Amino acid sequence: MTSAQNKILISVGDNSMTATLVDNAATRQLLSLLQEGPIEIQMNDYGGFEKVGMLPRSFTTSNTQITTVPGDIMLYQGNNMVIFYGSNSWSYTRLGHIDGATPDNLRLFLGNGSVTVTISSEPAAGVDDIVGDALLNETVYDLKGNLITTRPLSPGLYIINGLKTKVENQ
Repeated sequence: MTSAQNKILISVGDNSMTATLVDNAATRQLLSLLQEGPIEIQMNDYGGFEKVGMLPRSFTTSNTQITTVPGDIMLYQGNNMVIFYGSNSWSYTRLGHIDGATPDNLRLFLGNGSVTVTISSEPAAGVDDIVGDALLNETVYDLKGNLITTRPLSPGLYIINGLKTKVENQ
């Protein structure tokens, strides 16, 4: 799997995080399903350390005993996706890990109780191209989360309206 193919976008409402997938039969099946479009998963808290939800279909398992860390994404029983904001030891098939995940930002991102999570393929380049003055009235942050108020933007990567975006010469 090349690096552009092993990224997915996980969204809850208007907030998104990227995740890096491992290379196994289950993730290849997931990526194939995502080629048809985004999938929505209704996820619920379980055990105080994870969100779990049923996938639209079963995937091939390659279970091993794993101790999870916050941000791990696992396949459980072939048809459930589990996102961990805590730790657990069990037999899972590893799917991947949410990039930059911490227990605090995951709890904030995933919220309490039931939540609808949308999984989609990330664009091949990982960013959208933006040019011109379309950014004058947009909310823009740098990759460290600092609000950027000066315009025009210098070329580089930014978070614009919640999406990682590449800005070229304006």
